[in-house]
Amino acid sequence: MLHSLWRDERAIEGLPIRLVIALVVGVACLGVMMSTISGLGTLQVTEVDVELDPEVTEPAHTDVTVTVVDSNGSPVAGATVVATSGTATLDGTATAEAGDDGEAELSLDPSLGPNQQEGTISFSVKPPSSGNYRDERSNTELLVVRDG
Repeated sequence: MLHSLWRDERAIEGLPIRLVIALVVGVACLGVMMSTISGLGTLQVTEVDVELDPEVTEPAHTDVTVTVVDSNGSPVAGATVVATSGTATLDGTATAEAGDDGEAELSLDPSLGPNQQEGTISFSVKPPSSGNYRDERSNTELLVVRDG
């Protein structure tokens, strides 16, 4: 039996080393491709949010400064801010465009329903087309509180 295995010519002698070489080359190519892909900055998207001044107001005419910021807290210029009714009511929507400092000025007149002590005004952001910004998460809301 040992003699018959010795004469068996069906095996390919270099196959194991060829598989090892192919595996090493494949892993090296995969590593190069992954480092190239992770180095591309165009695939990264930054979420934007708003910072409000003031954060709390009464149900009366008020001017609100809205600062559009990215996830690092840096201002985002050129974004459009839209204020809409949340649980507090606005007569319509209010819009403003953020300047170079990321700030937009909105003039709001929120109101609360009868027996309603507090409510919110919602803000959404239309990011500038010049950057990789998105507004997919909910933003900070303006709290409207009835005094007394």
